[in-house]
Amino acid sequence: MEILDYDLVIIGSGIAGLRAALEAVRTLGTIRVAILTKVQATRSHSVCAEGGTAAVIRTDEGDSFESHVRDTIFGSDFLADQDAVELFVKSIPEEIYLLDRLGMPWSRRKNGTIDQRVFGGYSYPRTTYAADRIGFFLVQTLFSALQRFDNVEIFNEWYVTSLCIEDSRFVGLFAIDMKSGNLCGFRSKSCIAATGGAGNLYGFTTYSNSSTSDGLAMGYRVGLPLKDMEFIQFHPTALVPSGILISEAARGEGGILLNKNGERFMKRYAPLALELAPRDVVSRSIIKELNDDRGFDNPNGLNYVMLDITGIGAEKIKEKLPQIRELAINTLGIDPIDSMIPVRPAAHFTMGGIDSTIEGETGIKGLWVAGEAACVSIHGANRLGANSTAECLVYGKITGRNAAQHAISASLSKMSNEAVKSEEHRIFDSLMGGSGSENPYLLKKDLRAIMDNSAYVYRGGNQLAEAIRMIRSLQNRAYRHVEDKNREFNTNLTNVMEIDSMLQVGEVLLVSAYARTESRGAHFRVDNPYRDDKNWLKHTLAYKGESGPKLEYAPVRINRIKPEDRGY
Repeated sequence: MEILDYDLVIIGSGIAGLRAALEAVRTLGTIRVAILTKVQATRSHSVCAEGGTAAVIRTDEGDSFESHVRDTIFGSDFLADQDAVELFVKSIPEEIYLLDRLGMPWSRRKNGTIDQRVFGGYSYPRTTYAADRIGFFLVQTLFSALQRFDNVEIFNEWYVTSLCIEDSRFVGLFAIDMKSGNLCGFRSKSCIAATGGAGNLYGFTTYSNSSTSDGLAMGYRVGLPLKDMEFIQFHPTALVPSGILISEAARGEGGILLNKNGERFMKRYAPLALELAPRDVVSRSIIKELNDDRGFDNPNGLNYVMLDITGIGAEKIKEKLPQIRELAINTLGIDPIDSMIPVRPAAHFTMGGIDSTIEGETGIKGLWVAGEAACVSIHGANRLGANSTAECLVYGKITGRNAAQHAISASLSKMSNEAVKSEEHRIFDSLMGGSGSENPYLLKKDLRAIMDNSAYVYRGGNQLAEAIRMIRSLQNRAYRHVEDKNREFNTNLTNVMEIDSMLQVGEVLLVSAYARTESRGAHFRVDNPYRDDKNWLKHTLAYKGESGPKLEYAPVRINRIKPEDRGY
């Protein structure tokens, strides 16, 4: 096996990974950085972000750090660690200005200053944006900035198979060059996992196909706890039937939600905030309307409500929501300038992730985690829109700086022969050389149906218990072989490993959700419909055990605002 040496290896080429690489070379100019991505670097899921990036940049016009902190904590249903929220809020404005200097095409006011729009759960319109293509432009800006550095090497279409840990220290990782099928080792002093979330566990989702829980499962397998995985955000407005995101920007610019009776039903559920209540509130409201037969019928079961942006006006739609218009025209043949858009909630964001400190450190020396793969925790039980791209930028910077500083004094460690031989055996003998009759793609379909049916917006204890039994049955049937024996671009092999990761993380999600007998943020139990601060104001930590996830709990760090009722 060929072994390649670097000072820092970053897994993932989304906003967090690219920002980490940029900060690493700004911190230590001579550092050798490798970015490994299983797609093309500019095709990561980050490009799908649409709405904006939240930041306090107008204190002279009434915004404040205190307001952003308070909004984020309330939005989290008080499960966020408040010291992490404060650090995050105070750090993001600098990122907005850095990107501006790097050429980010922010949407602007007539006077040339960066514009901001309204998003749900905020008490001030603090979402900076670039029309409705924020993710695309952030990735392009960061990627372009990295082209100036010869010491940053990007490995496109490389699939990371596992981490190599020796004596609780990161020493390297293994990855397959998908073009050739060769398995290589990457020795490194530091590593940042920026691998994204777990949304492809669901069938109806806004996630890209590449978001398959790989990094979460890699951390879980080497003993790191997955934190708060029961909290999956469902975005209220995904296009039916595709699941493509219809950004919260549409509601921020004046869009309204209507049921089949023509009622603006959010007046019933959030009379003050209406469509701009936090996402957990709006998603539950939509599903309540559908369950009460006030939605529009769909033959495939994806009943929906309507998002009406016609009142915004043609010119404003063309200027501020061009991608939403394009998506509706190209996928459904309707123009939202004069037609309503069919929507329902879809899996959109993972509030949980690999447990990390406020500095992005994991329990393994030399290994950091950033972006959606991490759980610091900033978002708690429910993320506010536009805080996700902001988190990727802030923690890309923090982990990039910390990993580079670690690399200054650390030395490369040997990847043991036992670890190399074990990984070669697992990939080429057990998977490529195995035999069996199970179709992995049908297993994936079954997994996603389980999650859609049992761990959606509303959940019940009996449903979750049955889902755990079913997912364990899938695990017992899976991963006996890879049908395609070719080495070059063997997506059958990588798909099988992805499904393995999805089943492991899906089990963690279900077990964590079953254990939490309360309703908080995005986790709503119909059999326990109230928040229970006495028993459940705590984080879930899921460790890999011999017979499944082993749950422990950790306190929420509260240093500013005591829990109280959320009212919108």
